[in-house]
Amino acid sequence: MDPMRVLVADDHTLFREGLTALLASVPDVEVVGQAATGSQVVEMAESLLPDIILMDLQMPGMNGIEATRAVLHATPHVGVIVLTMFEDADSVFAAMRAGARGYLLKGADQAEVVRALRAVSSGEALFSPAIARRLVDYFSHLQSPREGGAFPELTEREREVLDLLAHGWTNAEIATQLKLSPKTVRNHVSNILSKLQVVDRSQAIVRAREAGFGDRGRPTPPKVGQP
Repeated sequence: MDPMRVLVADDHTLFREGLTALLASVPDVEVVGQAATGSQVVEMAESLLPDIILMDLQMPGMNGIEATRAVLHATPHVGVIVLTMFEDADSVFAAMRAGARGYLLKGADQAEVVRALRAVSSGEALFSPAIARRLVDYFSHLQSPREGGAFPELTEREREVLDLLAHGWTNAEIATQLKLSPKTVRNHVSNILSKLQVVDRSQAIVRAREAGFGDRGRPTPPKVGQP
């Protein structure tokens, strides 16, 4: 069999070169290139056509999430494995939504990295044990939105705002209903978009409705400017 062609993307030279040296001893792995920025990853993915990219999340300019999305748009056959120090839920789910098929922490040993490479090369997905436990714990504790389980990354107030968004209310109507300033509502909406990793309120509304928000019948919005 031909070796797996791997592109290593990380802005830290010592880590990038150390990982490349580590993989050089694996018979069925060939490191075809190294990238230090997100834009380099995208360019090298198109020119080198690797099978797999080991992708850091925090890189200058275009970050690893944006680079993953761009790479898979241009070269959808590539398998992306995130290799990072970040193990928070926001980073994990953002990577998954971008299309990553693996997520490893930088403390992973050679055997774990190679196992992930082979799994993704075979069309599977693989997460480090710590990340897998986090995912299992997250999904095992999901409840209906009325019970507070959906979108746990949101605050209670942000969930309230999201529910009204899902009903189709405007920012001004939400501000009047919740007795908040328009600026505060705008800030809440901005935080919601960031935490849900969506680009606009329309996508936030779609995700909210899929999770059951806005399903209690559309309440009548208040007259703007009235209590």
